[in-house]
Amino acid sequence: MGAVKRFLRRVWSSEPDPGDQLSDGDPSSTGAEPEVAAAAFWRRWEELLPVLSSALGDGEPHRVEHELCSAVELLHPDLHFSVERGVHAIYALVISGQGDPALRTYTDAWMAAAPPQSAIWEYHDAVPPVPDPTGVTVNFGAHRIELADVRVAPLVDESAGLVDVAVFHPLMAELADAAKAAMTFLPLDATLGERLAADRLGRVETAEREPHGAIGLLEFREMVRELDESQRRPT
Repeated sequence: MGAVKRFLRRVWSSEPDPGDQLSDGDPSSTGAEPEVAAAAFWRRWEELLPVLSSALGDGEPHRVEHELCSAVELLHPDLHFSVERGVHAIYALVISGQGDPALRTYTDAWMAAAPPQSAIWEYHDAVPPVPDPTGVTVNFGAHRIELADVRVAPLVDESAGLVDVAVFHPLMAELADAAKAAMTFLPLDATLGERLAADRLGRVETAEREPHGAIGLLEFREMVRELDESQRRPT
Protein backbone atom coordinates (compact mmCIF):
# COMPACT_ATOMS: atom_id res chain seq x y z
CA MET A 1 0.00 0.00 0.00
CA GLY A 2 2.85 2.38 0.74
CA ALA A 3 3.91 2.19 -2.90
CA VAL A 4 0.58 3.48 -4.23
CA LYS A 5 1.02 7.04 -5.36
CA ARG A 6 -1.82 9.30 -6.28
CA PHE A 7 -1.60 10.93 -9.68
CA LEU A 8 -4.18 13.29 -11.09
CA ARG A 9 -4.20 14.19 -14.75
CA ARG A 10 -6.35 16.06 -17.15
CA VAL A 11 -6.63 14.33 -20.50
CA TRP A 12 -5.41 17.05 -22.84
CA SER A 13 -6.44 16.96 -26.50
CA SER A 14 -3.19 17.09 -28.46
CA GLU A 15 -1.64 15.79 -31.65
CA PRO A 16 -2.56 12.08 -31.66
CA ASP A 17 0.17 9.52 -31.86
CA PRO A 18 -0.27 7.63 -35.16
CA GLY A 19 -0.04 4.37 -33.26
CA ASP A 20 -2.57 5.41 -30.64
CA GLN A 21 -5.81 5.98 -32.51
CA LEU A 22 -9.01 6.32 -30.52
CA SER A 23 -11.47 3.48 -30.82
CA ASP A 24 -15.17 3.62 -31.62
CA GLY A 25 -17.08 5.59 -29.01
CA ASP A 26 -14.60 8.45 -28.61
CA PRO A 27 -16.83 11.47 -27.90
CA SER A 28 -14.23 13.99 -29.06
CA SER A 29 -14.07 12.50 -32.56
CA THR A 30 -17.50 10.89 -33.10
CA GLY A 31 -19.86 12.90 -30.88
CA ALA A 32 -20.84 9.71 -29.07
CA GLU A 33 -23.55 9.82 -26.45
CA PRO A 34 -22.31 9.56 -22.84
CA GLU A 35 -23.59 5.99 -22.51
CA VAL A 36 -21.67 4.92 -25.63
CA ALA A 37 -18.53 6.71 -24.43
CA ALA A 38 -18.84 5.06 -21.01
CA ALA A 39 -19.17 1.62 -22.58
CA ALA A 40 -16.03 2.30 -24.65
CA PHE A 41 -14.12 3.24 -21.51
CA TRP A 42 -15.13 0.13 -19.58
CA ARG A 43 -14.18 -2.14 -22.47
CA ARG A 44 -10.74 -0.57 -22.52
CA TRP A 45 -10.51 -0.74 -18.72
CA GLU A 46 -10.99 -4.51 -18.76
CA GLU A 47 -8.17 -4.78 -21.30
CA LEU A 48 -5.86 -2.63 -19.17
CA LEU A 49 -6.48 -4.33 -15.82
CA PRO A 50 -3.65 -6.91 -16.05
CA VAL A 51 -0.95 -4.37 -16.92
CA LEU A 52 -2.39 -1.86 -14.45
CA SER A 53 -2.38 -4.41 -11.62
CA SER A 54 1.22 -5.29 -12.43
CA ALA A 55 2.34 -1.64 -12.44
CA LEU A 56 0.60 -0.88 -9.14
CA GLY A 57 1.97 -4.04 -7.57
CA ASP A 58 5.48 -2.92 -8.54
CA GLY A 59 4.86 0.57 -7.13
CA GLU A 60 5.26 2.12 -10.60
CA PRO A 61 1.86 3.63 -11.58
CA HIS A 62 3.57 5.93 -14.08
CA ARG A 63 4.05 2.91 -16.35
CA VAL A 64 0.35 2.95 -17.23
CA GLU A 65 -0.32 6.68 -17.11
CA HIS A 66 -0.38 7.07 -20.91
CA GLU A 67 -2.71 4.10 -21.34
CA LEU A 68 -5.06 5.41 -18.67
CA CYS A 69 -5.08 8.87 -20.26
CA SER A 70 -6.06 7.29 -23.58
CA ALA A 71 -8.80 5.27 -21.89
CA VAL A 72 -10.28 8.30 -20.11
CA GLU A 73 -10.16 10.23 -23.38
CA LEU A 74 -12.62 7.68 -24.73
CA LEU A 75 -15.06 9.02 -22.16
CA HIS A 76 -14.28 12.75 -22.60
CA PRO A 77 -11.00 14.63 -23.19
CA ASP A 78 -11.71 17.26 -20.51
CA LEU A 79 -12.02 14.85 -17.60
CA HIS A 80 -9.46 14.37 -14.82
CA PHE A 81 -8.56 11.04 -13.31
CA SER A 82 -6.62 9.69 -10.38
CA VAL A 83 -5.70 6.36 -8.86
CA GLU A 84 -6.07 6.51 -5.10
CA ARG A 85 -5.99 4.27 -2.06
CA GLY A 86 -9.52 2.98 -1.73
CA VAL A 87 -11.86 3.52 1.18
CA HIS A 88 -13.37 0.02 1.02
CA ALA A 89 -11.19 -1.60 -1.66
CA ILE A 90 -7.42 -1.57 -2.12
CA TYR A 91 -7.52 0.92 -4.99
CA ALA A 92 -9.94 3.59 -6.17
CA LEU A 93 -10.29 4.94 -9.68
CA VAL A 94 -11.60 8.51 -9.67
CA ILE A 95 -12.81 10.20 -12.85
CA SER A 96 -13.99 13.73 -12.24
CA GLY A 97 -15.27 16.72 -14.16
CA GLN A 98 -13.84 19.02 -11.46
CA GLY A 99 -17.27 20.57 -10.93
CA ASP A 100 -17.95 21.30 -14.64
CA PRO A 101 -21.70 20.71 -15.15
CA ALA A 102 -21.18 20.06 -18.87
CA LEU A 103 -19.22 16.91 -17.95
CA ARG A 104 -21.70 15.58 -15.40
CA THR A 105 -23.63 13.50 -17.95
CA TYR A 106 -20.40 11.70 -18.85
CA THR A 107 -19.39 10.93 -15.28
CA ASP A 108 -22.97 9.91 -14.45
CA ALA A 109 -23.00 7.49 -17.39
CA TRP A 110 -19.56 6.21 -16.40
CA MET A 111 -20.71 5.46 -12.85
CA ALA A 112 -23.95 3.87 -14.03
CA ALA A 113 -22.00 1.46 -16.24
CA ALA A 114 -19.29 0.70 -13.67
CA PRO A 115 -18.72 -2.92 -12.65
CA PRO A 116 -19.58 -3.89 -9.08
CA GLN A 117 -17.09 -2.79 -6.44
CA SER A 118 -14.62 -5.54 -5.57
CA ALA A 119 -12.01 -6.09 -2.89
CA ILE A 120 -9.47 -4.65 -5.33
CA TRP A 121 -11.23 -1.71 -7.04
CA GLU A 122 -13.83 0.91 -6.22
CA TYR A 123 -14.95 3.78 -8.43
CA HIS A 124 -15.78 7.43 -7.73
CA ASP A 125 -16.96 10.34 -9.90
CA ALA A 126 -15.52 12.90 -7.49
CA VAL A 127 -12.35 12.84 -5.39
CA PRO A 128 -13.44 11.31 -2.06
CA PRO A 129 -12.34 12.60 1.32
CA VAL A 130 -9.40 11.02 3.08
CA PRO A 131 -10.84 8.78 5.82
CA ASP A 132 -8.65 10.44 8.47
CA PRO A 133 -6.97 13.62 7.19
CA THR A 134 -5.26 14.11 10.55
CA GLY A 135 -3.01 11.19 9.68
CA VAL A 136 -1.72 12.87 6.50
CA THR A 137 1.71 14.51 6.30
CA VAL A 138 2.80 16.64 3.33
CA ASN A 139 6.18 18.08 2.41
CA PHE A 140 6.77 21.59 1.11
CA GLY A 141 10.48 22.04 0.56
CA ALA A 142 12.18 21.71 3.93
CA HIS A 143 8.86 21.81 5.77
CA ARG A 144 7.13 18.61 6.86
CA ILE A 145 3.54 19.52 7.65
CA GLU A 146 1.10 17.35 9.55
CA LEU A 147 -2.55 18.02 8.79
CA ALA A 148 -3.34 17.07 12.38
CA ASP A 149 -2.01 20.54 13.29
CA VAL A 150 -4.32 22.37 10.89
CA ARG A 151 -6.99 24.51 12.52
CA VAL A 152 -9.87 26.10 10.67
CA ALA A 153 -12.18 28.92 11.67
CA PRO A 154 -15.61 28.41 10.05
CA LEU A 155 -18.36 30.95 9.56
CA VAL A 156 -21.64 29.29 8.58
CA ASP A 157 -24.20 31.05 6.40
CA GLU A 158 -27.20 28.75 6.75
CA SER A 159 -29.39 30.84 4.45
CA ALA A 160 -26.86 30.39 1.62
CA GLY A 161 -25.88 26.88 2.66
CA LEU A 162 -22.20 27.85 2.64
CA VAL A 163 -19.28 27.93 5.05
CA ASP A 164 -16.58 30.61 4.85
CA VAL A 165 -13.36 29.37 6.37
CA ALA A 166 -9.91 30.56 7.39
CA VAL A 167 -7.19 27.88 7.40
CA PHE A 168 -4.26 27.99 9.84
CA HIS A 169 -1.16 25.88 10.43
CA PRO A 170 1.67 26.81 12.83
CA LEU A 171 4.14 26.76 9.92
CA MET A 172 1.93 28.71 7.50
CA ALA A 173 3.87 31.97 7.90
CA GLU A 174 7.13 30.23 6.95
CA LEU A 175 5.84 28.96 3.61
CA ALA A 176 6.31 30.55 0.20
CA ASP A 177 3.18 32.01 -1.39
CA ALA A 178 2.50 29.02 -3.65
CA ALA A 179 2.91 26.61 -0.75
CA LYS A 180 0.61 28.76 1.40
CA ALA A 181 -2.09 28.54 -1.26
CA ALA A 182 -1.66 24.77 -1.48
CA MET A 183 -1.76 24.39 2.29
CA THR A 184 -4.94 26.44 2.42
CA PHE A 185 -6.92 24.24 0.04
CA LEU A 186 -5.27 20.83 0.44
CA PRO A 187 -6.57 20.20 3.99
CA LEU A 188 -10.09 21.20 2.95
CA ASP A 189 -10.10 18.91 -0.09
CA ALA A 190 -8.68 16.03 1.95
CA THR A 191 -11.25 16.56 4.70
CA LEU A 192 -14.40 17.15 2.66
CA GLY A 193 -13.73 15.55 -0.70
CA GLU A 194 -14.28 17.27 -4.03
CA ARG A 195 -18.08 17.31 -4.14
CA LEU A 196 -18.82 18.47 -0.60
CA ALA A 197 -16.11 21.13 -0.84
CA ALA A 198 -17.56 22.42 -4.12
CA ASP A 199 -21.13 22.45 -2.76
CA ARG A 200 -20.57 23.95 0.69
CA LEU A 201 -17.41 26.07 0.82
CA GLY A 202 -17.77 29.80 0.33
CA ARG A 203 -14.85 32.18 0.84
CA VAL A 204 -11.57 30.50 1.79
CA GLU A 205 -8.72 32.45 3.39
CA THR A 206 -5.20 31.74 4.62
CA ALA A 207 -4.50 32.56 8.27
CA GLU A 208 -0.95 33.03 9.57
CA ARG A 209 -2.21 33.35 13.15
CA GLU A 210 -4.71 30.97 14.68
CA PRO A 211 -8.14 32.58 14.42
CA HIS A 212 -10.54 32.78 17.33
CA GLY A 213 -12.90 29.83 17.42
CA ALA A 214 -10.71 27.57 15.27
CA ILE A 215 -11.45 23.83 15.29
CA GLY A 216 -9.78 20.67 13.99
CA LEU A 217 -10.40 19.09 10.59
CA LEU A 218 -12.55 16.19 11.80
CA GLU A 219 -14.85 18.49 13.75
CA PHE A 220 -15.02 20.76 10.72
CA ARG A 221 -16.02 17.84 8.49
CA GLU A 222 -18.89 16.92 10.80
CA MET A 223 -20.06 20.54 10.81
CA VAL A 224 -20.08 20.77 7.02
CA ARG A 225 -21.78 17.39 6.61
CA GLU A 226 -24.52 18.44 9.03
CA LEU A 227 -25.01 21.66 7.06
CA ASP A 228 -25.18 19.70 3.82
CA GLU A 229 -27.77 17.30 5.26
CA SER A 230 -29.88 20.17 6.57
CA GLN A 231 -29.85 21.88 3.18
CA ARG A 232 -31.02 18.70 1.46
CA ARG A 233 -33.96 18.02 3.77
CA PRO A 234 -37.37 18.89 2.30
CA THR A 235 -38.80 22.07 3.75
